[in-house]
Amino acid sequence: MASKRKTIYKLFIILFAVMCFICALTGAAPAEAAELYLGGFPAGFVLNTTTVEVVGMCDVMTESGPVCPARSGGLKTGDVIKNINGTEVTSSDQVTEILSANLKRAEITVMRGDEEICLTLTPVKDLTNGKMRVGVLVRDSLSGVGTVTYINKTDNSFASLGHPVTDTAGCVTKINGGTLYGCIIYDVKRGVRGTPGELKGAFQSSKAIGTAELNSDCGVYGRLDENYDLSGLTRIEAGDIDDVTPGKAEIYSTVSANKRESYEISIVKVDKGNKDNRNFVIKIDDKDLLSKTGGIVQGMSGSPIVQNGKLIGAVTHVFINDPTRGFGISIENMLAQY
Repeated sequence: MASKRKTIYKLFIILFAVMCFICALTGAAPAEAAELYLGGFPAGFVLNTTTVEVVGMCDVMTESGPVCPARSGGLKTGDVIKNINGTEVTSSDQVTEILSANLKRAEITVMRGDEEICLTLTPVKDLTNGKMRVGVLVRDSLSGVGTVTYINKTDNSFASLGHPVTDTAGCVTKINGGTLYGCIIYDVKRGVRGTPGELKGAFQSSKAIGTAELNSDCGVYGRLDENYDLSGLTRIEAGDIDDVTPGKAEIYSTVSANKRESYEISIVKVDKGNKDNRNFVIKIDDKDLLSKTGGIVQGMSGSPIVQNGKLIGAVTHVFINDPTRGFGISIENMLAQY
């Protein structure tokens, strides 16, 4: 009897070891599946950047007439201000506060592309308010209109745009949070060959619907408010890029009357391994959409692409010389990012 118990015990140990080995290979527990809802609706984005960028210069009215110390001191649009008189700056309010003090000289360090440059500015007194100014316009946030691709009800996250928000040098802008607002499309500038069109939207500033948390190569991501109503949206399954074929598909977008609609397109090319996330070349076939927009316009980035009832990706770019064509990113790449 004792020998039999020892044999059973050994078998149990072996079985346990095999189970541990399998778990190590496959993961101890399956990941929670994403519960996706189809987007296609516009949103207004306000993204807080981690840098202060010069966006313009203006004259300051003084006793000697209008002058612009920023311009004469060598500042240029696109410069990123790193510090003033040795104090690191991360917001436009900081810049205003430091420069409005009674400084006789402002030593400013900026990044111009990859080059660090030190400039000396001489603030002047503004006759209109008595404060010291140098005549520089700066920003520490970005705003614009884009389209939400999907909502993952599992964690109330969203994905949008399908491409990054970039700075003037084309680099992905680092953000320190942001806010997502409801948005109403009130007009469309049609795209023509050589000139991209644009959706014109009005932010519903009293209707914040979520927060932005990440700006990446695959788009802007964040989380919707817990009480955001998903009842008007459609549950959809993510498709595999290996199953995508050239041919008919559709996109979902809102280009007028704040009503999301589906539009016919063609998948012209599939490029699974494209390093720039340009996994699809698409062509707009829908006559209604072509009459409204001329094709793909700014603000439609993030419009979900659906083929055979599955979400396969999102619209990202338009061909400048042919607004009826553009690129799309695969849903696999978007889901893997966040």
